[in-house]
Amino acid sequence: MIRTLALDVGQKRIGVAVSDALNITAQPVQTYTRSGNVGRDVDYLLGLAARYAPCRLLLGLPRNMDGTEGPQAERVRRFAALLAEKGAGEILFWDERLTTAAARQVLLEADVSRKNRKQVIDKLAATLILQSYMDSQG
Repeated sequence: MIRTLALDVGQKRIGVAVSDALNITAQPVQTYTRSGNVGRDVDYLLGLAARYAPCRLLLGLPRNMDGTEGPQAERVRRFAALLAEKGAGEILFWDERLTTAAARQVLLEADVSRKNRKQVIDKLAATLILQSYMDSQG
């Protein structure tokens, strides 16, 4: 079975989540703090993906509420192109509208401190993106 590794790509951090072997449930993996060197970030994430091989990469694609793509969506697409150039294999995109807001709400309801929310919100958002994708696949 091919697992799915989801990435919530931000300018400062990248949330990472992975599916179970049957692609039924999503589990958070980590929040990666970007190095400032995109090549190093890509290499790190490809190394992480190799731990779950074979796997496909699912990148959250931020869209505006009207469905159009803005500057952050373009940054995600450029990041995906770099992953593909380095041999990432199958790369998919998934609409991530409101996932960070949903993750923030979950953490607020769980009474997680502001400091701890910052450390886990991105990997929780990646988990929500991945679970949404897998649920849509039936």
